[in-house]
Formats: sequence, structure tokens, C-alpha cells
Amino acid sequence: MNNFEFYTPTRMIFGKETHRQAGKIIREYGFKKVLLHFGGSSAKKSGLLDNVTADLEAEGIEVVALGGVRPNPALSLARKGISLCRNEKVDFVLAVGGGSVIDSAKCIADGAGNPEDDVWDYFLKKKMPSAALPVGVILTLSASGSEMSSSCVMSNEENGMKRGFNSVTHRPLFAICNPELTYTVSRFQTGCGTVDIMMHTLERYFTQTQNTAVTDRLAEGLLKAVIEAGRTADQYPEDYEARASLMWAGSLSHNDLTGAGRDFMMQVHQLEHELSGMYPAIAHGAGLSALWPSWARFVCPSNVSRFAQYAVNVWNLDMDFENPLKTAMAGIQATEDFFKSLNMPVSLKELGVEPGRIEELAEKCTNMGARTLPGIRELGKEEMVEIYQMAL
Repeated sequence: MNNFEFYTPTRMIFGKETHRQAGKIIREYGFKKVLLHFGGSSAKKSGLLDNVTADLEAEGIEVVALGGVRPNPALSLARKGISLCRNEKVDFVLAVGGGSVIDSAKCIADGAGNPEDDVWDYFLKKKMPSAALPVGVILTLSASGSEMSSSCVMSNEENGMKRGFNSVTHRPLFAICNPELTYTVSRFQTGCGTVDIMMHTLERYFTQTQNTAVTDRLAEGLLKAVIEAGRTADQYPEDYEARASLMWAGSLSHNDLTGAGRDFMMQVHQLEHELSGMYPAIAHGAGLSALWPSWARFVCPSNVSRFAQYAVNVWNLDMDFENPLKTAMAGIQATEDFFKSLNMPVSLKELGVEPGRIEELAEKCTNMGARTLPGIRELGKEEMVEIYQMAL
């Protein structure tokens, strides 16, 4: 087990009706003017925005609203939010939505806190934010885990690039998580969320670091719970316990708990960022489900024992001691079959990706030849091309 630092300062407020506490909580911290950041029409139609706005105003908090966040959140809208925060002298950003809204709020908070910087420079790793407005979350979609993570991912429409970076400024001050708010999430988006939650743990689990038994058991237990809850929520959208399990697992899967003590690189996430950066209509979870089986089969021979352990401990498969690779591949197949059962794509063809753009995807994923991706098997452009082609 490696040395590690585990830092999760986000205050979690979890359960039924908790979203009505937002005004009281923000007033407790002493904030006066809030940017209320949200996505599309669903938050308005459901009455959620009206309720949150009323709760804030009842506590004497001024509200400045900015909606329009789309999946794969756009840098242009974040820039608009940055200007709005500066002009209106906002002192807090409240994200009402899922991962895209939260990441957009984090980007806005970084930009508002560093008026001399161009926020895109942070995503290009040219500099880091030195300050940021505090951010709070009312979560409406179990998926990204951004409500407790240090990560932020944005899409730049000008160059078709999707990039992310981690910063201590990105840890939300609080996250309000009411599973009931996810009852109306579509079957497709529930499936995307289930995949994304699993991927945040799987990408930490498949590591070369040895002797991480405690973290392994945490990861395996979380994965088993997500599989069970994902199946139930897929069939019974208003099953509270299933929705609650997905929501809590989403937070734990991406707050670094399941990666403690080991090295990892989220290779599939990096491959997918290029995919949804070039094809903005592709949902992140759908891109992950289309890529992971091919990635797993490609890298599996480099650490058969790890994949076999996953098959046995997560999918309850019998270990073939004479042929561990057979067990490992069966675990990959079980994962792919689970994705299919949620009506998730398991190939790029299903997502409309043209074979002629594979080279471009791989070239962008290497940052135009400037990087390779470390991991169970190091990925350069040649390896990336092969994985993308396998996934067609």
C-alpha cells in the first residue's frame, strides 16, 4: 500500500426532503448573494427551482439565476457565469443538478475567484486557481460524484476538446442529496449514471499497486451494491432504497475512498473525454460503457490476476486455477452483459462514431503526441487506436 492523503471536507446532508434546507444552511455560513446554477427545463417544471429560490429568499439571501447547462458542460456558459458573478458581486455558487451542472459551477467559482486568469488555462495544466468562490450542491442525478470530488471537467466548443483537472478549490462546501429527486430520471440516464459510478471505482481498482486489501474490499462491496441497486432502479424507478444506494455510492466512488493507497490512471475516462468532446451528443456514461469492455480485454493480459479477482469477488464467478485468464475474461463479459441489461451501448457503432475519426480521437487523447497514459498497460497512440477500433 502506498502513502496517501484522504481529504473529504464536504458536508453531506442526505435523505428525504433535505433539499428544503438549502436556504438555512447557506445563511448559517453567512453568505448573502447566490448564483443559482442549473440545467434545463426539468428543474423548473418539477417545481424544484421555485422551492429552492423561495427557501433562499426566505432566509434573506439574494438570488441570481443562470440555467442552460447541457451534458458535457460548455465553457462558453461558464464564462458567462463568471462575468455574472463578478458583476453581481456573488459570494456563493449553488449548483442544482447533476455532474454537468456541478462541474460548470466549479469552473465558474474558479474563474470568479481569479479575475486575472483564463480558466481554460487550468484545464490545459498551465496554472492552478489560487482561490475560488465556495460551492454548494443540491444533487438531482446519481452519476459523476462531483458533489464530493476535487475534479472538474469541461468541454471547449471552439476546439472540440474536453479536459479536466483536480483542485482543492473544487471540493463543495456541502452536498444536499435527496434520493427522491432522482425518481424522474429517465431509464437511459439512470443507466448512464450506474455505469459512471462503477467506472469511478473500477478505474481505481485496476491498478498495479500491491497489498491494498482494505481498499479492495471497499471497492468490491461498493461495486456489488451498485450492481444490485442499478438493476432495481432500472425496473422500479421510485424504489427509494435503490435510488439511495446509487446516490451514496456515487459520492463515495469519486471522493478518493476507493483509490486510497494505490496508483491509478483513469484511462477509459481519458479515452471517453475525447469521444464526447468530439461528439457532444454522446452521454458520458454511454461513452464509458461503449469503451470499457474493449479496454478491459486489451489490458487484461498485463494483469490477469487482478481481473480474475474482480470476476470472483464482484461477480461471484468460480476461479479456474488452471486457466485464470478464462475467469478474468468471464468477469469482463459479465460486466458487458450487465451494461447491456441496462440498455447501455457496448460499442462505438451504437453511438454513431465513424471509423475514419479513430486516428483523430487517439491523437487528441495523446494531447497531440505530448503524453501517454500510464496504467496496467501504458497507452500511447498506437494502443489507443487499437482500443477504439476494438470498440467499433
